[in-house]
Amino acid sequence: MVNQNNSTSAAQEQPKGDDKNLMSIAQYLKDAQLGHKRSIPPLAQWQPKHCGKMDLTVKANGEWWHQGQLIKREALLDLFSKVLWKEDGKFYLKTPVEQIEIDVEDEPLLVNQADQIYHNGKKYLQLTTSHQDVIIVDEQHPIFMREYAGNMRPYVHVRFGINALIQRSTFFHLIEYGELLENARGDAILSLQSGDFYLQLSA
Repeated sequence: MVNQNNSTSAAQEQPKGDDKNLMSIAQYLKDAQLGHKRSIPPLAQWQPKHCGKMDLTVKANGEWWHQGQLIKREALLDLFSKVLWKEDGKFYLKTPVEQIEIDVEDEPLLVNQADQIYHNGKKYLQLTTSHQDVIIVDEQHPIFMREYAGNMRPYVHVRFGINALIQRSTFFHLIEYGELLENARGDAILSLQSGDFYLQLSA
């Protein structure tokens, strides 16, 4: 005799749709870990099939929401951030076997730390994201200003066409490493140097 209650309960526990996709990506990343905390997989070398879109949104404030629920597990978010991919203006989570589209309101990464480091007698600007990506500001990873929701916000290029928003408190810290100037119109300009790379930011 079949226990219908147990059968119903078991069916309800089976992961479906987006849940199954998230679990498979998380399992792949755990299996592929090589011990380095932030080793980014060779996403550019992978040519997986497109597997549609899931109900996963990265908010403009950096929060990740799945099916209306806030994802709070930082370890899981760190894993997902490793396989972020951007293609034709759309964002994806990408593995060797599947590429799943997600929604990103602005950019999926946040910079929450700015430091000045020294190497071979030169000073460099080093930015760190909330997922422990470390970016040295240079020609390939410039800081720039861009408008979002009517406000000019600072960003830095990270990888694969993906940028990180520099949080307000971190940007104020970054200002301490630069020099505030004025142009001919009296507008404030932030001049920054990282190694031999110079840049100027204006709102």
